[in-house]
Amino acid sequence: MTGRIFFKLIGGVLCLLALALATVDYFATDVAQHIYIDNLVHQLTDKGRMLSLMPPRNPASLHELARAAGGRLTIIRADGKVLADSEARPETMENHRTRSRPEVMQALKGQTGWQVRRSATLGVQFLYVGVPGPDGEAFRIAVPLEEIQEQGHAIREKILASTAVAFVPAVLLAALAARWISRRFAAIKAHSTQLAHGNFRARLPDGGRSEFGQLARTLNETAAHLQAAAEQLEREHAELERVERTRKDFVINVSHELRTPLASIQGYTETLMDGALNDAEHNMRFLAIIRHNAERLARLTEDLLTLSRIEQKRETLEYKSCSVTTLLQDALDVVQPIAGKKGIRLEAEPGAMDLRVWCDSEAVSQVFSNLLDNAVKYTGEGGRIAVGARPAGRFVELYVRDTGIGIPSEDLPRLFERFYRVDKARSRELGGTGLGLSIVKHLVAAHNGAVRVESSPGLGSVFSFALPADEAALNAKTLNPEFTAS
Repeated sequence: MTGRIFFKLIGGVLCLLALALATVDYFATDVAQHIYIDNLVHQLTDKGRMLSLMPPRNPASLHELARAAGGRLTIIRADGKVLADSEARPETMENHRTRSRPEVMQALKGQTGWQVRRSATLGVQFLYVGVPGPDGEAFRIAVPLEEIQEQGHAIREKILASTAVAFVPAVLLAALAARWISRRFAAIKAHSTQLAHGNFRARLPDGGRSEFGQLARTLNETAAHLQAAAEQLEREHAELERVERTRKDFVINVSHELRTPLASIQGYTETLMDGALNDAEHNMRFLAIIRHNAERLARLTEDLLTLSRIEQKRETLEYKSCSVTTLLQDALDVVQPIAGKKGIRLEAEPGAMDLRVWCDSEAVSQVFSNLLDNAVKYTGEGGRIAVGARPAGRFVELYVRDTGIGIPSEDLPRLFERFYRVDKARSRELGGTGLGLSIVKHLVAAHNGAVRVESSPGLGSVFSFALPADEAALNAKTLNPEFTAS
């Protein structure tokens, strides 16, 4: 590719040089020939004046003077009659006082004249120069144009040779320039081909301040913009695929979660309608099962609506500075009746004194409610649940610690996914919807925070989440490096 561009460029340069050489040949040769004729006219004029001062006495001396003058010598009387001629007999020659011989007419008038024309006597092109003589006659010297043309050709050859030699450095410089330009063009073309094939990471080397350098920078900027756009499209495509997978999983999970209670409600309702309603031994138990599944549907619907509002940012949160101690105590007060029935001890661990967070207190209450509800469900009788808080940079880390059954390590990464349950059968038995921890994750994220869990089977669990300590931290996430989101 570089070779093709190089030969095209050097061919174009050679064509231009050939055109320039032809132009020089045309104009310079013409000018040189005219200059040569003008010089020759002056020389012949001087010679003619010298000859007029020493007219020949006989034909022999006439021929000798003609050879000395370098041409044909003719002497014309004032009336136009030819007195002598170095190459023809005068008596055979016509009268020269005619308009066809302007150089003779000028000389007979006392002025120097010249003309280039074909000789009527010899049939050859001549340069005629007429000079006035001392006695009114005219001395004319004629030089064959062939000699003039030979001199002109010699001058032309010298001009062409000199010009051609002068063009040699130009050709060499043009070759170097063509090689440099062809390489840059080839690099730019190769770069454009890579861009066309989707390789937006390709870059051209910096070409300095030249036009090629500016073009290279422009192409590099274009490639950078295309790369950024392509990466953005890839991210958006991946996000769309993730959202689509999430949507499909969500529909499948919701359908599955709704099918079980609806089937149970439908089955027991049909049983009651078929006559069990009058069966005092079973009707109340069937109605209790229907009520339990209806409540489960109500909780599932409420959690779905809550999660939908949070994800679509339709949940309006009112942020303000809140006391951590108050938040912890309120959370314990809400769950105290349920925990008391199982003999579970609730405690607020020290360390939260004087700590404040910038949050929506209702949202934080819902987070604690979901975490404490799970802790109570999976902690056996006589167990212990503790809440607490500690500083974490510009955030405050709040936590719920229990002595429950714990969670296997393989389940921890997916624990905050919607509808994910470690023990599906037990979770449904306890009335769980599978959305509580997902709601916790989204509510904490709405506070620019993160949530994590630490647990081992049989050793209990610790759920921690970070909330901003002030309004500035709400918009600038600067979590403690040790606090990583699940």
